[in-house]
Amino acid sequence: MPHGWDPQRYLTYADERGRPFVDLLARIDAADPQVVVDLGCGPGNLTRLLADRWPGATVSGLDSSPEMIAAARAAQPAIAFGVADLTGWSPEPASVDVLVSNATLQWVPGHRELLAGLLRALRPGGWFAFQVPANVDQPSHTLRAELADLPPYDEHTGGIASPASHDAAAYLETLSALGCEVDAWETTYLHVLRGEDPVFTWVSATGARPTLEALPDDLRADFERDFKQRLREAYPARDGRVVLPFRRVLVVAQVPA
Repeated sequence: MPHGWDPQRYLTYADERGRPFVDLLARIDAADPQVVVDLGCGPGNLTRLLADRWPGATVSGLDSSPEMIAAARAAQPAIAFGVADLTGWSPEPASVDVLVSNATLQWVPGHRELLAGLLRALRPGGWFAFQVPANVDQPSHTLRAELADLPPYDEHTGGIASPASHDAAAYLETLSALGCEVDAWETTYLHVLRGEDPVFTWVSATGARPTLEALPDDLRADFERDFKQRLREAYPARDGRVVLPFRRVLVVAQVPA
């Protein structure tokens, strides 16, 4: 079931969401790439970091969400952005020097099998870097799924999109078998959030968004109320602050030169 994106809501915690991207970018040892692509660029705020890192490169951003691309074009007019779905993206073989995919692959079922095709876009010695969540077993995800399975919500939430990923070892195994030199690791960020129901604000922009969009207006209000209450219990506030553990898998691979 397709769902939309709200760029402004997504950017509410832009600095916290961007930290894995910054760490990923630091491990890409590309000296002078000519073509850099951000696949799943969202609102483009992080694509700008690619242009800053490699000012001599042609940098472009692609995303399946027209709303995200519109926001990216408005905010970063010097960068070329376009609407494209990751599964249907078909660049010229060996035409990209650096390919980055940030918090995107988890939305693509069977994405591990797509990695070989993505690597074909890279020139010899090119780099592929991505990061995905590793926290689907945390209350921020499990509470949403448990509530969505209860009546009357379950009539509307069957078949909704849900993020899923593998551990770092699985990606290392797959990419190593494809001939890459691979650096794969996992990190848990402890984000300190403020504001009213901050964990709900966080997940409603990403992992919980398909569930919320699937519900009719009257049920959505009830769902949000119940979900917020469960999240408050799982992530209690202390002195106006809530700690959200944010575990990620980060992978940087270089294809043979």
